[in-house]
Amino acid sequence: MLFDNLNLLPLDGEVFLYPSFFDKTESDAIFEQLKQQTAWKQEGMKMYGKEIPFPRLTAWYAQDGKSYTYSGLKNVPTPFSPLLEDLKKRCELAAKTNFNSALLNYYRTGTDSMGWHADNERELGQNPIIASLTFGISRKFQFKHRKLPNSIQNVILEHGSLLIMAGATQHHWLHQIPKVKAEGERINITFRNIL
Repeated sequence: MLFDNLNLLPLDGEVFLYPSFFDKTESDAIFEQLKQQTAWKQEGMKMYGKEIPFPRLTAWYAQDGKSYTYSGLKNVPTPFSPLLEDLKKRCELAAKTNFNSALLNYYRTGTDSMGWHADNERELGQNPIIASLTFGISRKFQFKHRKLPNSIQNVILEHGSLLIMAGATQHHWLHQIPKVKAEGERINITFRNIL
């Protein structure tokens, strides 16, 4: 096992949570900078011939012009800002790997969400390591095993937390951020390595 924390998954994957990776003061400052300085977009996907907007805002940042395609949407990168470069380096130390890209999601209210999916696109490689930072309101993050539908694992991602997904997680588990009644904003950054 790469990490010294307790694995949150019971089988077929590795997920590690660092609840206070950043303290509250630094997390508050990072949230405000990300909210104001990020090139947020309202992307969408075609369903039944209609354009359906994603229930969140997104932004894609990467080194060396690395694009990324998911849900039929090709993301053309913006170069890393100094803030994202610093956050990336800190996540690389914790995850013991290098990252060259970051997908940012801005959940404006509790009704902004992301449905069940796996980060298993071919350009991420065989067993990708993904570092996920949370700033803003705490939200429930759920895992569901592909072959065991009643195997839902709930994790609360708090302000300033780091979650690392590694090993065979993306092969065997789906994950989501469900809609909730609570109000409040959340910004999530997932650092990845695009091959």
